[in-house]
Amino acid sequence: MSRRWILRLLAFGAALVLLAYGGASWKLFDLISRVDAHCGLADDGSPRFAAYTPAAFGTSGLPPKVAANVDIGAYAMPVYEDVAITSRDGLGLAAWWIPADRPDAPVVVMAHGAGSCRRDPVMLLPAGMLHRNGFAVLMVDLRNQGDSTVTDARFAGGTREYLDVLGAWDWLQSAQGLPASRIGLMGESLGASSAIIAMGEEPTVAAMWADSGFADLGVLFDGLIAGRGFPTWLRPGVIAWAKIIANDDLTARSPVDEVEKIGARPLAIVHGLADGLDVHHAKDLAAAHATFVPGYEPWLVPRALHLQAAFAAPAEYERRIVAFFRAGLGA
Repeated sequence: MSRRWILRLLAFGAALVLLAYGGASWKLFDLISRVDAHCGLADDGSPRFAAYTPAAFGTSGLPPKVAANVDIGAYAMPVYEDVAITSRDGLGLAAWWIPADRPDAPVVVMAHGAGSCRRDPVMLLPAGMLHRNGFAVLMVDLRNQGDSTVTDARFAGGTREYLDVLGAWDWLQSAQGLPASRIGLMGESLGASSAIIAMGEEPTVAAMWADSGFADLGVLFDGLIAGRGFPTWLRPGVIAWAKIIANDDLTARSPVDEVEKIGARPLAIVHGLADGLDVHHAKDLAAAHATFVPGYEPWLVPRALHLQAAFAAPAEYERRIVAFFRAGLGA
């Protein structure tokens, strides 16, 4: 066989390998990044938690034994308002403004996880815990989710969603006249990592409670890719497709790196020990924070599944989150 034919065969083989790599990484990108508006769909095809509001919500989607730990009616928030806010890059976002009895009360901005929304009971229960202890709450639907603007129906790992968190933080100062020192952030999963980035990028955010967030998007993707039975060396292809298709630079910001910008500001890291999202994310975030707060340790909740710590240990969760924000924002 001539040298020319050998080179042609090698080129053809290389093209097939690249095509296979591109196809597999595209499929993974599509699976991992896609999110549903309106909290996703229930088994019957209807939007999940469609009837849930701060005034009346239940425990749909939670294991019965977990739901039985909480008297959910004790956390109802009967006075609330639908508000429209704007992210820092101009997207329209839906939110609930739940005022406290005192107009000068501290406020917590709450951000949900991927494929979820403000109607999810895992969001509403911590909101109720804060509210019945005197805090006002602003619950926001992140872009592409809940009732907020849908741009491409994909999540960007917090690298864009943090602008939604900061848009809510801005709204509290402009529309409600609150000082930054009285506004905290609370996030779950994607919302937690987005809020960590927001706090790192905005030096006057006062305090942040991170429940089940991820420390590094690349490490998260490795786990998601391996969990679907694919090799982790497909990760660069997944990240490349995010840039090509959605113009999202998933390497632009990493929560664990943002902790260095947060410094010694109050940061609480919470994670369930039965969470499918590996607990090393919480440990990595805590180790970074311990650089500025020596001896800092995360709160690791026994037997708690992903985002279910507030249901698994409701009394302790309420005690801790209230004490944390009272210390960070003022009683």
